[in-house]
Amino acid sequence: MSEHTPVLIVGAGPVGLALAGDLGWRGVPCMLIERSDGTIEQPKMDLVGPRTMEFCRRWGIADRVRDAPYPGDYPQDCVYVTALNGYELGRERFPPRAQERCPPQSPQKRERVPQDMFDPILQRFVRTFSHVALRYRCELVSLTETAEGVRATVRDLPTGDTHEISADYLVGTDGGASRVRECAGITMSGNPALTHTTNVIFRCADFSALHDKGKAYRFIFIGPEGTWLTIVAINGGDRFRMSIVGSVEQVAHSEADIRSALQRAAGRDFDYEILSVMRWVRRELVADRFATDRVFIAGDAAHLMSPTGGFARGRAARLGRSGAAALLRGRAPAGPALRNAAAASANLTRMLSTREHRPPAAVFQAGSAGEAARSEYGRWFTETMRHEWFSIGYHLGYRYDASPIVWSDGTPAPPPENSTYTQTARPGARAPHGWLRDGRSTLDLFGQGFTLLRLGPDAPSGESIRMAAAQRGVPIRVVQIDEREIGELYQCRLVLVRPDGHVAWRADAPPMDPRALIEVVRGARTWATVSNPGHTRGTARAVASGP
Repeated sequence: MSEHTPVLIVGAGPVGLALAGDLGWRGVPCMLIERSDGTIEQPKMDLVGPRTMEFCRRWGIADRVRDAPYPGDYPQDCVYVTALNGYELGRERFPPRAQERCPPQSPQKRERVPQDMFDPILQRFVRTFSHVALRYRCELVSLTETAEGVRATVRDLPTGDTHEISADYLVGTDGGASRVRECAGITMSGNPALTHTTNVIFRCADFSALHDKGKAYRFIFIGPEGTWLTIVAINGGDRFRMSIVGSVEQVAHSEADIRSALQRAAGRDFDYEILSVMRWVRRELVADRFATDRVFIAGDAAHLMSPTGGFARGRAARLGRSGAAALLRGRAPAGPALRNAAAASANLTRMLSTREHRPPAAVFQAGSAGEAARSEYGRWFTETMRHEWFSIGYHLGYRYDASPIVWSDGTPAPPPENSTYTQTARPGARAPHGWLRDGRSTLDLFGQGFTLLRLGPDAPSGESIRMAAAQRGVPIRVVQIDEREIGELYQCRLVLVRPDGHVAWRADAPPMDPRALIEVVRGARTWATVSNPGHTRGTARAVASGP
């Protein structure tokens, strides 16, 4: 038995589900297969970042994520302690999710929604499209790539039967041990072992009643040896995740070790139920390429990084029409993945810096000397950890400066930011958010096709760009905006935005060769193979930007 689908996606985690939903929303038929039954025993994510929420807004499901069961009044503090019934060294206070406000750079804010709440929302979204097939308990056995497409042999796990699925393209979103990556012969580079960690999901109905630290999202435990354990509130109720943070040395924690760690963390015996245990390795690995001619990889299949920072999720929508074209033509620049992987590892280093800068003995002692030592050490660690907690620059500031479907305007790349983010409409960057007078965000203007913004009452018509796009069958919408604040935000009178919401081109005047511009931004030709398609903001000739 064989069947055909334009796009076959392997792996139905958050990335695979988001990609299937995005393709379905764009009207692209696809099939998503997953070897598990979709049950999440160990949520690998529990925070939906602002950029992912912007895509949820585009798909019309942001309210569903906002209204997920994680309680809106649960405090999101990060607390640094010697033990729950020991000393508090410091605390970073964050409001409950219902009280947190959107940052000025986005119409959305982050949401505390763990994977076992988020995946079902994405599943329901995917199932609204009749042209998207979602199959669980179906695994990839092998694949063969040809010039015309991909032939995948898959196995139905309940029956053991195998059959063939042909596809024009195949995308592997099947995690760190990606079968797709293996079959495609794609290698990875980086650090294969940062720490060996043991995650334990446990249930305790009255956890906050065990101690005087109050409710918090995350507790980081610091002993004489430095940071050794964390506990986070998975569902804002009775489920928690304890992570025994090891080292590069492999250690298989026994059940006795786990129970001892729980007792040490609490500072007392207490009743709990262990729901699941997962031993895993933090890595910093990025694929040496993200695609062959017909096979792509995304998510953990493409980059493995420490979860410190929450940078690993929400990348699937960039594999929509313009993202796929970028990969096909130019193997997509790895800059954002490399930057985020390095940033996540740097955050891990900060959390574990207490192992080098160990707390003095007085930190664990009563009395005024102990209080002074705790105050000093706590201030240092609190300041150290702020780099991870305040990182909007990483969430919104990634750019595709060297993308083959972006036409540089020759302006210098802005410096990277972490705790702040200055919006820019420089080609390759996420198109800036600004509130329109009618209550919409500028981000609400972008989506299923290209969008050409005409900014200001004297903006050129853009008709030559529209006609060139129409001749190539490229969907494009021209939007006139006369609001001064938006014009100042985008800095040019004409701005072309890709379907993924990133700027493809901008200028003050129409391009001299609009057909060449359309050929580049749709992925049919590379920047290097065409002449300068038009004016930049001044008269300088556009040059290709670096990574």
